[in-house]
Amino acid sequence: MRASRGRRALLGAVAAVGLALSAVGCTDGGATPGPAPSTTPAQPEVSQLTFGVYGAPAEIAAYRASVDVWNAAAKGEGEDRPEVKLRSWPDHAAMRADIDAGAPVPDVFLASRSDLSWLLENRHNQPVDELLDERGVEFGDDYSRDSIQAFSARDRLQCMPYSVSPMVIYYNRDLVNFNRMRKRGLDAPDQDSTSWSFEQFAAAADFSSRPRRDTKGVHIAATLAGLAPFIGSGGGSVYDDSTDPTSLSFSSDGTRSALERTLELLRNPQVTLDDDQLAEASPLTWFERGRLGMIAGYRSLVPLLRQVEDLDFDVMPMPVLDSSSTVGDVTGLCLSRTSESLPLAADFLVHEISADAVSRVARTGYLAPANLEVALSDTFLQPGREPRHASFFNSTVRSITLPPLIDTLGKLEAAVQPSLDQLVYGIGVLDLEGLTEQIDEESQAILSPPEPSPSDEPSDGSSGDGESPAAPASGSSAE
Repeated sequence: MRASRGRRALLGAVAAVGLALSAVGCTDGGATPGPAPSTTPAQPEVSQLTFGVYGAPAEIAAYRASVDVWNAAAKGEGEDRPEVKLRSWPDHAAMRADIDAGAPVPDVFLASRSDLSWLLENRHNQPVDELLDERGVEFGDDYSRDSIQAFSARDRLQCMPYSVSPMVIYYNRDLVNFNRMRKRGLDAPDQDSTSWSFEQFAAAADFSSRPRRDTKGVHIAATLAGLAPFIGSGGGSVYDDSTDPTSLSFSSDGTRSALERTLELLRNPQVTLDDDQLAEASPLTWFERGRLGMIAGYRSLVPLLRQVEDLDFDVMPMPVLDSSSTVGDVTGLCLSRTSESLPLAADFLVHEISADAVSRVARTGYLAPANLEVALSDTFLQPGREPRHASFFNSTVRSITLPPLIDTLGKLEAAVQPSLDQLVYGIGVLDLEGLTEQIDEESQAILSPPEPSPSDEPSDGSSGDGESPAAPASGSSAE
């Protein structure tokens, strides 16, 4: 049987990007989800499915409302479909820890793109492309190339893109006032600007640093994700390979050049939070207090900042050194390989990626929808509410650089964190060459651990337990 036009387009695009990126695929289009039920003739009788999600309480409540709609329709119309039970966790790490401890994988579940390698290696998920195609999901104009790429691996769409939130700059409009900056002859973006230079970003940091009011201009986390937008924008790269890295690439010429330009600002104690301030409170708390001009973050910060009285904030894209670049907080909806009925689970997944279901969660303010119909709607943009330029969460998606699919990110970050802290927060003269080489060397212990040396292998005739073989008894001969 020939694949439908939508499926042929999807698989062709995934295969094409697989040739380019070796491990991920993408398509120029997306999906327009339709609630068409499965036409699969025989399905196991299943009375209940589970839906696993994580997030803030308001998000969980929105997911629960969507589940209630499904369950009410099933009961009210007498449809032959199972009830769905919601399971929730505070974050994806808590859900992953439960599954690693033996908890069953939910039939349909939310997953972070950072956990995709873990899902694949443990065979926790079932690719969704064929099941969605069977249900009439067309991959057309409703999902960006970047979101499809994020969850494509092994020439299949592993999970359905759900949220794509690029890292942006949040700024306090009372401290970072572009109108006042321009009136003083300072370099600042105008009200119609859709990007800004690193020089404008540095000028804003300096402008909002006011010793008499005890305010500082900017804080950028000394993490791989925190530095990645600046490295990428300046022509460098975080990893030595985009799909199968063996080392970080901080000591490469392009990355060193980008860091040299960036760290001139980030190591300036006049505009950044010092050790005492960081020991007293988090950067987010300083921003909420109105004492910090700018921080970097994702869409999930919006509801938290809206609750802060007298805080007037907005967002800008990450600043540009040479070209636009950022990172993203990306999630998808996945199917469990161990589900008792994948067809029924796929029916529910189609329900959850519909515009109505996604809109329920988007209204909470936390979600940056991958579904473009919702992302471009007032449900997400929420005109009249902060941030005024919510559209930047949509326009900067195309600038996201996806990291390699590795499942040792936590260990990698822990291994290099002290050196990253010294790189960004260190006092005194910066030995950029030595420190970047040190960071790369530290990363190699995680990304490319050395093979056991011959001396570590048991020699012929040894017991393999580290002890020397016993000598033959006196008077006997060794064969």
